[in-house]
Amino acid sequence: MNRTRIEWADYTWNPITGCLHGCDYCYAHGIARRFGNKNADDGCYELSNPVYDYADNGQGSPQNYPFGFNPTLHKYRLDEPQRIKKPQNVFVCSMADMFGEWVPDEWIEAVFDACKAAPQHRYLFLTKNPARYLMLEENGQLPCKRNFWYGTTTPTEDTEYVYAKWPEHRRMNTFVSIEPIMGEFTEPDALLHIPPDWTIIGAMTGAGAKKHTPKREWIDAIVKTRRRDNKPVFLKNNLADVWGEPLIQEFPWGSQ
Repeated sequence: MNRTRIEWADYTWNPITGCLHGCDYCYAHGIARRFGNKNADDGCYELSNPVYDYADNGQGSPQNYPFGFNPTLHKYRLDEPQRIKKPQNVFVCSMADMFGEWVPDEWIEAVFDACKAAPQHRYLFLTKNPARYLMLEENGQLPCKRNFWYGTTTPTEDTEYVYAKWPEHRRMNTFVSIEPIMGEFTEPDALLHIPPDWTIIGAMTGAGAKKHTPKREWIDAIVKTRRRDNKPVFLKNNLADVWGEPLIQEFPWGSQ
């Protein structure tokens, strides 16, 4: 696990890396392409032990992305949350989509089991494939725990929002991350018809970001909807120039 500068988390933890969505704005793909193996064969991989690069002095350093951005389960990282005793907000798989269609159920179950083994932490999951949540729920494989937070990430309003289909007696902690916000949400109530417990909004960063600067009114429309539903909102620091100060940075579990 690594300390992170992501404003809404304390640590990132990547027992799974890699993704096949192919989003043009993906920061994770850029990192893996820069620091990983660019010539890896396509496929999904499992590693019981780290892969090391060895310098001329014979001392090795572990490769974080030995198979580039191909989906990879790093089994040796599964016990990392247990090593940190103080409760933390942990962003799970910041360098992957853990719930992508290509991810085996066994990988997801292994990560869930690792989370259960360190219950002192709060675990924040994000996916662009929220239908996988519903599939796991229907199969009895989605834990309903107070410290598990299930998020959907979407840059536009056309992502399927499946939380309304969850059984009422299995009420999960939910959030939506609209990042990077790429356009106006003309019907924010349609996307958020069952209010998530939390909404995060952020701008694009990195290459091409200036061409996709969001408009204040896009953000304001979503904030007003969340205010009506009495649900917290978190505006990332990269919206400061658009929104102005002070930024709204609320957490559903109270202050950080």
